[in-house]
Amino acid sequence: MRYAETGYNLEIDLSRGNIERVETDPRDTELYLGGLGTNAKIIWDRVPPETEPFSPDNLLIFSAGLLGGTPATGANRTMVTSISPQTRLFAYSMMGGFWAPELKFAGYDKVILRGKSPNLVYIWIHNDKVEIRDASHLQGKGSVEVQDLIKQELNEPNAQVAAIGLAGENKVYFASIEQGRSSCSRQGLGAVMGSKNVKAIAVRGTRDINIAKPDEFIELINEVLEYIKWRNENPIPNYMPILAGLGSPQEMKHDDEKWHTENFVWGNARYRRKGFWTKEIAEDWKESMATMQRRLISCFNCPMKCGATISPPGQPTYMMKCFTKLTYTMAAFANLEFGLGIAQSATEYGVDGYSAPQVMAFALELLEAGILTDHDFPGMPPDSEGRFHWLLDRIVRREGIGDILADGTYWAAEKIGNGAHEYAHNNIKKHEQLPLKLSMLDPIYYLMYCTNEKVTITQIEGNFPQAPFATQEEREAFVSNWIQAPNERIKQYVLDWEPRTAPYFPTPDMCCEIVDWMERMHYIDDAVGMCAGLSAFPLKPPYHIHNYPKLISAATGIEMDEETLIQTTKRYRNLVRANNIIRGMRRIDEVPPEDHWKKRFPELEKELLDKYYKYKGWNNDGVPTKETLHDLGLDYVAEEFEKRGIYSETPSYEISAEKEKEV
Repeated sequence: MRYAETGYNLEIDLSRGNIERVETDPRDTELYLGGLGTNAKIIWDRVPPETEPFSPDNLLIFSAGLLGGTPATGANRTMVTSISPQTRLFAYSMMGGFWAPELKFAGYDKVILRGKSPNLVYIWIHNDKVEIRDASHLQGKGSVEVQDLIKQELNEPNAQVAAIGLAGENKVYFASIEQGRSSCSRQGLGAVMGSKNVKAIAVRGTRDINIAKPDEFIELINEVLEYIKWRNENPIPNYMPILAGLGSPQEMKHDDEKWHTENFVWGNARYRRKGFWTKEIAEDWKESMATMQRRLISCFNCPMKCGATISPPGQPTYMMKCFTKLTYTMAAFANLEFGLGIAQSATEYGVDGYSAPQVMAFALELLEAGILTDHDFPGMPPDSEGRFHWLLDRIVRREGIGDILADGTYWAAEKIGNGAHEYAHNNIKKHEQLPLKLSMLDPIYYLMYCTNEKVTITQIEGNFPQAPFATQEEREAFVSNWIQAPNERIKQYVLDWEPRTAPYFPTPDMCCEIVDWMERMHYIDDAVGMCAGLSAFPLKPPYHIHNYPKLISAATGIEMDEETLIQTTKRYRNLVRANNIIRGMRRIDEVPPEDHWKKRFPELEKELLDKYYKYKGWNNDGVPTKETLHDLGLDYVAEEFEKRGIYSETPSYEISAEKEKEV
């Protein structure tokens, strides 16, 4: 008997219309856990690096995490994995809600889509009954509307539906997959789903999930619940609300946006507006939230209410997630009412709430600069808000200039030329980043920005404070009950961290250890299906490196201690990187936007990356060494690297330096 996981994947060949229930190898669970870990192994084994994102040979994997659907509070994430049309790299994005637990209840750990359907279809999974059904009547429908229509058609109000909108159908590179209370937004996986002619996947399950040691597991979860209660009654003093409390993050619970609106950047990720947050603005935004927000909501088996239902005037109610509350507003230099309204349209169309507004602001900057002209925008309204609605509609339909912009800022700039790349300035690995611009280089965030392969900074930052506490008393108070810290050294770093020491403290050696720890927690979350808002993202979360091994052991029956869990996480973290290395990613690609910080320190930045690569067991071009791969049981990766000449090639940074000399 398998515990925590079902032991079965659902394999669907869309080209042939073939459906298989495939038993999985329990040894893979021991080596890679589940979720992201086993997804990375499947992509490595079955998707050659030459495979194009929209090729029928590309896979699209929907995976529940190892603890998904169990009584583990907050274990509800769906990990969706493929090859990104935007980065051309291994892509993994995730969504909360109820879909992944429902898949487990139906008896499957993953749904693996391959091939391409000749016609638009949706997939209906109801325990052992799995059908590929015609979806021609759903073509062009919104992603939220489709979910309701499918539930009505199936007469299954409790079915969970993951769907794409018009953007996914038209293969917009930043198309999302929407699902009730969450979405898989980053890296264009909605476009991959559209390329396979799949409009939606609906699932309903009624089976049980077995737990190896149920009494021990429930006792551990009760401790988690007690801690959540205590933590919310005792927020961290002198810290911004979304980090002082738990949640992922609790952005919808407050209306004071002074910090975000004055530190994040407006327009095409360029302009900070210090002094923006006045009393009048505060009152206006508070009223907008009060009149449009209906209620706060949670995901499956979670007491945290991080999302909210929003009802813009004259538009259907929708679920708002995280910082999309602000991204459209700030890109258009508009107010919150506009942002909440256009986000409803964008959710129905199915686009990423980080990329879409930046792409539109990028287009308008090109118009202002004369790189694009009025001829490219026929009929566009003169006002900022009207322009954004007009552009959004053109992009998702791939009409006119929208057909170029639908590829994202990097690829659009390639097509437009004439200096357009100077305006596509907020990319990492060809992907639009969170529009945040700060003053002094932050060494911790520098490493996270460079080496993060999830391609979104909010999904790798976390447990270490973002800034030093002002006084020694505050530092001592924070450390005194910091049970989540992995060791005493990390605590001492906080005790020694004083204001105005940036960017030389924490030191590069300290930064390596801090970033590795914070990244590790995200990788554990993404394998077990845990919401980062209860583990990797906030300060002092209920799940941490000390109780995770006990929870995994009690749930699965696999013997797990901290050392084993760390080694397992290293294994699939390096496998994720290997999937990208074999697709051409190197050190030259791991560069944050040039203008992210006003004050940069090239020598320090080089030292940081040199030391971090060495700390991770990678060579100076970011490639995992043979020794590292051997120690992790990944000799098959080293052999493939050797066969492809990756270990003998000239480092990317040397090639870049030679090109600069030629210029």
